[in-house]
Amino acid sequence: MTAFPFSLSWLVAVLLLLLFVQRFRGDQRRFGNGVLLGLCTLVLLVGAALELDRLPRPVARAVTGGIVVGAVLSAVVVSGLLLATGVRMVRAEGGRLANLLSLLAGSAILAALGLLVACARAEDGPFRAVATAALLVAGYLSFLLVCFVGYALLYQRVATHRPVDFVVVLGAGLTNGSTVPPLLAARLDRALALVRSQAARGRTPVLLVSGGKGSDEQLSEAEAMAEYLTARGVPGERIVQERSSTNTRENLEFSRAMMERLRPGYRCVVVTNDFHALRAAITARRAGVRGEAASAPTAAYYWPNATLREFAAVLTAYPVTNLAVCAVLAVAGARAAWS
Repeated sequence: MTAFPFSLSWLVAVLLLLLFVQRFRGDQRRFGNGVLLGLCTLVLLVGAALELDRLPRPVARAVTGGIVVGAVLSAVVVSGLLLATGVRMVRAEGGRLANLLSLLAGSAILAALGLLVACARAEDGPFRAVATAALLVAGYLSFLLVCFVGYALLYQRVATHRPVDFVVVLGAGLTNGSTVPPLLAARLDRALALVRSQAARGRTPVLLVSGGKGSDEQLSEAEAMAEYLTARGVPGERIVQERSSTNTRENLEFSRAMMERLRPGYRCVVVTNDFHALRAAITARRAGVRGEAASAPTAAYYWPNATLREFAAVLTAYPVTNLAVCAVLAVAGARAAWS
């Protein structure tokens, strides 16, 4: 009786995988690609779960129990890692709200596990309805987060070797208002490596550094980046500065306008840190920039918090879809639990 559902799950998974490959080949800079890959994996897991009915009952129970225990332990371990990196993040970078995301995420995982246990034991209808609605929404957001992280890691490893006319470096805040911090230095070093790689193939791309002057900065991020590059032997005439932007969207829109003016029909590569690469690529596609994003490494303690921040930014880029799905899941879960 389970052969048909499992065969159907295989078919759906293959169709999702083919759709992913088609969209990925068309444009890698889509978050929807990651969602398709996540759905393909989820369907395969559901099919595998259905196959447990084929096993002898004691074996099926043991496997199911092992999966549940493994899932809970994994959640606890992830929560612990998030809490530990969150504490280090606050100590190193300060206690601003943007630096608390790892701590909040780790606490939320533990809270969700507690709510799951309470919901399973509760007999009160209203509580079960609210708890089920909250857990379904949390499950949806967790699924999207896994899709985001998984696809971001995949995207960073699909290197583009196309010839480019520009290597665009996205700015970041300066230390003491004038000094390139390690985060930004990693981007610039990665950009230099890309320029050398292009030069080895006979091309001489222009370095376009993008970043305006913040209220607490003595000079623009673009100027500080240009000084960093010239100090490392890059001729000034090979550097173009975009000094007006204040965020990633403006970085890319203003840089696109400059590239179109300097070299119509250009190709480029956009350099940023690994946690930011996928969102930069998504934003570049929306801004009409002709090029992929390349990533520079980030300190391990900084990566989880920064990745969560990027995930939140991507979620807000699709407000209608995400709010609609959350609303449907909450209402359906509450009704099912109440009944």
